[in-house]
Amino acid sequence: LTRDIFISLTPFALLLCLAAILSYHRSDNSGKDALVFGAIFLAGFIVETAGVNTGKIFGNYAYGDGLGLKIFNTPLLIGVNWVVLAYSTSILTYKLSVPRVLRIPAASSLMVLYDLIMEQVAPVMRMWSFEDGIPLKNYIAWFGLALVFHSVIYIAGLRFSNRIAAFIFVIQGIFFLILYFIFRITS
Repeated sequence: LTRDIFISLTPFALLLCLAAILSYHRSDNSGKDALVFGAIFLAGFIVETAGVNTGKIFGNYAYGDGLGLKIFNTPLLIGVNWVVLAYSTSILTYKLSVPRVLRIPAASSLMVLYDLIMEQVAPVMRMWSFEDGIPLKNYIAWFGLALVFHSVIYIAGLRFSNRIAAFIFVIQGIFFLILYFIFRITS
């Protein structure tokens, strides 16, 4: 009965996660961090806009109304999603003490795992849906973009910490996994 209400709150939940992450962000160079994550926001939005309007990057898909205001058929918040995921997976691989040489592919793999889970509930939550199922190139593109974004973070030499970013990532992943099982049971 309350599904539509909760779906309409999705953009606010994503913004709340961003606000929480920002409030716990610690860095010696927040200006540089803002520049890099601003670039990730912009690049994520541009790639998603190209993807949704051509079908060539991720496959043929369309955004619903679940992520709020759209420009060029793309929700503005999709850039925020890329930032939150790149940021939190960077933190998570650091907290898990992943060897330095494996941090970029490990963090990128975590982002693809998250996408794999989220893709299962995105249509039901009216975030987005694919025309003919989720193609493999969607996950390849996600991994490639994640590699680029994490490489930029590494090359820029960002050194930041955050007590809650990894927790938010894990909780969101569990949330979407629970939704997946609930939607499977109730449909």
